[in-house]
Amino acid sequence: MSLTGTAFLYTTVVLAAVALFLPLALWSRLPGPRALRAAARVLMLLFAQATAVTLVFVLVNNANNLYDNWADLLGTGNHVQQAADLGADGTGGIAYRKLPKVRQEFVPAEGPGMRAAGGVRVTQLKGRVSGVGAEVYVWLPPQYDDPAYRTRKFPVVELLSGYPGSAKAWFGSLKVHEQLLPLMRSGRVAPFILVAPRTNLIAKVDTGCANIPGAVNADSWLSIDVPKMITDNFRAETGPGGWATAGYSAGAHCAVKLAVAHPDRYRAAVSLSGYNDPIGERASLAAQNVQLRRANNPYFLLRGYRRPPRVALYLSGESGDGYQAGVALEQIAKPPTTVRVVFLPRSAGGHSMALWRPQVPTVFRWLTAELAPRPGGHPGARPGTVIPPGPSTGGSTPAELASGTSSRAGAGRRR
Repeated sequence: MSLTGTAFLYTTVVLAAVALFLPLALWSRLPGPRALRAAARVLMLLFAQATAVTLVFVLVNNANNLYDNWADLLGTGNHVQQAADLGADGTGGIAYRKLPKVRQEFVPAEGPGMRAAGGVRVTQLKGRVSGVGAEVYVWLPPQYDDPAYRTRKFPVVELLSGYPGSAKAWFGSLKVHEQLLPLMRSGRVAPFILVAPRTNLIAKVDTGCANIPGAVNADSWLSIDVPKMITDNFRAETGPGGWATAGYSAGAHCAVKLAVAHPDRYRAAVSLSGYNDPIGERASLAAQNVQLRRANNPYFLLRGYRRPPRVALYLSGESGDGYQAGVALEQIAKPPTTVRVVFLPRSAGGHSMALWRPQVPTVFRWLTAELAPRPGGHPGARPGTVIPPGPSTGGSTPAELASGTSSRAGAGRRR
């Protein structure tokens, strides 16, 4: 029975109802000696507590997509077949762009929200460079199958989940495809291909999206194997100007780190409540020692460039939860690197889906402007399509602040 399936949810609801009914019906009717009746009553109470806790867990897990399956929950899953030393560039000397194309089989994805907005598809990918084998979810924009776009290549956004977290979370909890479908149809957001690969690759630890010989090559999985699979199977842009990353929490750290570390692969990154130092997630493999922390810290990576990379960063967060990390990058950024930092008040939702979900339209409008904008429109837009200006930041309400439209001047007043 699937951990996130409807059958398991209904089973927990029924068991919780039964556990509540049993004491009411049998408390004073239990036969036998006093000790036996007392033991039976204690067992009924424990059963009621266990089923209640289980039901709450299932509801929270389904709402936030923390654990995708039983292996993730129990810590028995491992998606790393090998973790060779791939060197500084993460390729291991392999000319991966010249590797033969691999055609993947895609099937409709199962789970809450996965069939909405045209449906999400999934494939099991064996990374030829990284040695990682895991699922990758893909959603295609409404223009993809439109005959008018049959020769167009589409920009791609790689969506990264937090820790713990399922790759489904962007679709099931944040409802990214449902929110963007009408915006893409109206031309207010570019027709992006959305790609959500698994980031939780080893049981009970966060990879930090790092390459660690002997442990995992998460960086190469996300920045080499997954993008190549997408360009092999879909009409996707192949250069960095058509690729971006986006993440929340630990996935936000990964998104910025990948873009800053590989400006030859990505042009932009979105961070929702992220951090720079990998120790922001204490279960991260990249936080095991000072050298790994510096090598996977976008602050030090950006500061170490002799020639600043052409990359655009969007970072939003509350004070103490993402905002300061963004300001730190903004302070050291030099053209052509650009950094936009958005302050969010504590009242906006906390470190949760409630904070990140309403930001989706705003960050994708920003991505539309950043990824190879064209005069009078966006990548892949029909002739004459114009992106409307962003919402005003004056007199922002809490809802507007949560959507990422507040100004940094306002942040200074609210801290």
